[in-house]
Amino acid sequence: MKKITIKSSGTGDKKNKIKKNSPTLKKRSSLVKQEKKKESIKPNLPIFCKYLENPIISPKEDNGWEAWQVFNPGAILLKDKIHFIYRAIGEDGISRLGYASSDDGFIISERLPYPIYKHHTLKTKFSYYSFASGGSFGGCEDPRLVCVDKEDELFMTYTACDEGLRVALTSIKIKDFLQKKWQWKLPVLISVPGEVHKNWIIFPEKINGKYAILHSINPQVSIAYRDSLEFQKDEYIQSYYNGKNKDKNGWEKWIRGVGAPPIKTNKGWLLFYHAMDDDLSKYKLGAMLLDLKDPTKILHRSPEPVLGPDKDYESNGFKTGVVYVSGAITKDDKLLVYYGASDSYVGVAYASLEDFLNKLTFTKSALPKLTKLKVKILNKKQK
Repeated sequence: MKKITIKSSGTGDKKNKIKKNSPTLKKRSSLVKQEKKKESIKPNLPIFCKYLENPIISPKEDNGWEAWQVFNPGAILLKDKIHFIYRAIGEDGISRLGYASSDDGFIISERLPYPIYKHHTLKTKFSYYSFASGGSFGGCEDPRLVCVDKEDELFMTYTACDEGLRVALTSIKIKDFLQKKWQWKLPVLISVPGEVHKNWIIFPEKINGKYAILHSINPQVSIAYRDSLEFQKDEYIQSYYNGKNKDKNGWEKWIRGVGAPPIKTNKGWLLFYHAMDDDLSKYKLGAMLLDLKDPTKILHRSPEPVLGPDKDYESNGFKTGVVYVSGAITKDDKLLVYYGASDSYVGVAYASLEDFLNKLTFTKSALPKLTKLKVKILNKKQK
């Protein structure tokens, strides 16, 4: 900024006083306004770019088990390849899980013609909860995939249509997973019987030496810390969820739940979540950063949605106006999120990880201190 020098021979020298409408005062006032404007500037929101060839996975009529809907994929990066386990609904109305993979994160290079996971239950009758949760009559929904530290096991949490909707946990050895030997461990239901719970995720690292399961973000971030992911009979995680957002300053009127497992960054745990604003017909995506050592603390939160439904394939499906992120990875400095579109397709959106984090953590205090100092000096001189 160009420095302004104001000459004065003292307060008693009327000739050298600046007149109210003098060009010098006008110029100074203009500069003050410019500096104040800089201080209130907000960066563009961290909006994702949607892949032009979306959807990347669509229903296959030739495969009866995935003929109607494919959506809400879990995603994980292993051996420099992105692996997906996605939810599929077919001609019998049962929700199962299928497999696909991609080398670059966008183009599907492999997709198996058969389901790789089923949730078996003694009850086969129609489930209202399951139908309202995506259109199936029963089965398993919305997988989340995570490897914890450097362990040789891949964990999967999912929603089980079992006594309503409950959270289930299973795992598979990474070696078996990569070789497509689908030897899944017998699943356990980890949420309380008789209660509806969804969207639970496991952190990809132990926190203070313990496994961390995030099971609610509203009215507060709630995490269960465990020495083991083995659950004994009748052992459950007690959880409380209330969708109504009490924060009047937030864009969310109703918070649905967590999206993909969190991603560790140098600024905190990056966590996505689903919510609705004044338009309750649309699911949108929010983002927050949690403290690395105590992830119950929210460090930053997006002031507006970072992803929303605005494409035909996001509105012309079983449930219109829905983007539902259940998988997210980083690859080659890019942040990739994988989402169910209108509960019928799989899409991908991407952004620069560094740019996304910088915009998410932007505050007025991040502006150069010199700018504020100049404004203060100019204000003082104007008086």
